[in-house]
Amino acid sequence: MPCLKRVHLPVLIFLCIFASSETVRSELSLQLPGIFGDNMVLQQKQAIPVWGTGEPGSKVSVEFCGSRESIVVNANGSWRVRLPAHNWGGPYEMRIVGKKTITFKNVMIGEVWLCSGQSNMAMAVAEVQDAEHEIQTAKYPAIRLFQVGRVISTAPQSDCEGSGWQICSPASVRQFSAVGYFFGRSVHQSQSVPVGLIDASYGGTIIEAWTSAKILQDIPGYSSSIEALEKFSRKDAEYLRQYNAQMEAWKTDFYGKDPGFPPNGVSWKEADVDLTQWRKMHVPENWQIDGLQDYDGAIWFRLEVEVPPVWLGRDLTLNLGPIDDIDVTWFNGTLVGSEEQWAHPRSYNIPASLVKAGRNVIAIRVLDTGGPGGIWGAPEQLSLKFGSQDAIPLAGEWHYRMSLARNEIPARPFSVENPNCPTVLFNGMIFPLIPFAMRGVIWYQGESNAYNAYQYRTLFPAFIKDWRTHWNQGDFPFLFVQLANYMPVAEEPVEDTWAELREAQLMTLSLKNTGMAVAIDIGAAADIHPKNKQEVGNRLAAWARKIVYHEDVEYCGPIYKTMQTNGEKIALGFDHVGAGLMIKGGDELKGFAIAGEDRKFHWANARIEGKQVVVWSPAVSRPKAARYGWASNPICNLYNQAGFPASPFRTDHWPGLTQPKKDR
Repeated sequence: MPCLKRVHLPVLIFLCIFASSETVRSELSLQLPGIFGDNMVLQQKQAIPVWGTGEPGSKVSVEFCGSRESIVVNANGSWRVRLPAHNWGGPYEMRIVGKKTITFKNVMIGEVWLCSGQSNMAMAVAEVQDAEHEIQTAKYPAIRLFQVGRVISTAPQSDCEGSGWQICSPASVRQFSAVGYFFGRSVHQSQSVPVGLIDASYGGTIIEAWTSAKILQDIPGYSSSIEALEKFSRKDAEYLRQYNAQMEAWKTDFYGKDPGFPPNGVSWKEADVDLTQWRKMHVPENWQIDGLQDYDGAIWFRLEVEVPPVWLGRDLTLNLGPIDDIDVTWFNGTLVGSEEQWAHPRSYNIPASLVKAGRNVIAIRVLDTGGPGGIWGAPEQLSLKFGSQDAIPLAGEWHYRMSLARNEIPARPFSVENPNCPTVLFNGMIFPLIPFAMRGVIWYQGESNAYNAYQYRTLFPAFIKDWRTHWNQGDFPFLFVQLANYMPVAEEPVEDTWAELREAQLMTLSLKNTGMAVAIDIGAAADIHPKNKQEVGNRLAAWARKIVYHEDVEYCGPIYKTMQTNGEKIALGFDHVGAGLMIKGGDELKGFAIAGEDRKFHWANARIEGKQVVVWSPAVSRPKAARYGWASNPICNLYNQAGFPASPFRTDHWPGLTQPKKDR
């Protein structure tokens, strides 16, 4: 046996430390953002940016599809190369060579689309109509799925949390964006190319959260928010002290005004409360559907649950489904959880020490700041569970009581602790993806901005320009969904914030390379998340097939263009008539209203005359304006022969519900 050279212990320790530090240094010396990985899809026919970090001064080479690009890492430790464009194909390997080598396998070249927005984009395939059929047939190895983790940040991030690229299969598609999947499936089938879908969506969010500070600071009303965000991001000590003090004062004031916390007597969170003044509501349900259409503010909910003796001494899980907007939840009088994420399902741990045999009480205070409110979702989302099997269903009749209307609630200080703070989703979920090459964006959002629909006329196009500027890929296609029909049907013509939001979306078609899927006929009165996402995806894909892939297909329904008055009648002209206009679901056109100088609208008779619609009403002798589908949930049935519905519209520019007074 050869002799072993003795190494003194201090030297051995030094060598171990040196080797360990070199290993860590090597591991950290070459990295790429999480958007790169095995199974990814890279955009065809465009230069392909690849970027990451490394040891300053070191050389990095990227090898892909017969090409090799090299660069020296800059002093900040970052690098970026641009690979030449390629036509679709695969699978390939990509090698990144530096002080170590990273290899990505099973890489495809095809069409990459970013799918973003709020809960109707986030809604998973598992939640749509015919869900199990769609899931079991989702076997498309050339479609790849990447889900961005939901992260808020006051400053732009260099990387995102994510699922990694998954091959489309029944397992991977189940919780993926349904609109994204159905859109991508249609593109894949029509173009016969690999498709990569990036889902970056977050329920209940406003468009300002998805927009960068650079753009928002130039829009009136946002400069103070942007200044506050800058102070947060640099951890300004004095500002943080003031902020925390303001938030605590707000919470104290809010609690002090809520009658659920009486200065003398029993709090509504306690197990023993007199319920004689409480009413009952079916849960899950949003309370606007349950007869509280005009109520925004706080409502308390209570439910008694019988717990079996075998659950004593066991931790339980309370699942409540999504809640709009903010909940504070107690179990037997003890706080067990609170969240501010609209549309995010709640799940709270119930410690064994709180669990009693027999009667247990769940109390929830729900604060809704606008639009629909309540505990909603699917009945199966509400349960009290022990382990993975045993569960007590909680759907059914709950007691409820209103406590504070919104105008009685103290104004909340500026907060960054929720996803509706300006810029925080752009920073945490979008900026880390830039400049990953893509074909374009599909977008489904707007419900959370209906309260300021008039401002959306500015915010939405500014937001699109913002993303295009950051990506620096020109005016890439931006396809979006107009809000679907929702809420009770209005018996008479009304002013309506959802109609105004749809109008703002329609106006955004003036931007180059934009497209809008009309969904006014596939919503649901009682469900803000309608389940027919197949048609939404297909209508978006029709726009892509026409304006992106240049197929000779019909892709859009009638869009209002002209108005001519002729005595007691108005003649309306349209673009995208195609082979002609048609009535769907009957022989009478519905959804039209007209008004005279008094601006009072009346339902109108309507008929198709060639490529026009002529409208009139006995109640209006000298009409000045016409509207179509102008309500949250209008009954309207104008289509073109290709089967696409007409977009709601109005011919007037009279002030609505959300237009600022200074502009009236």
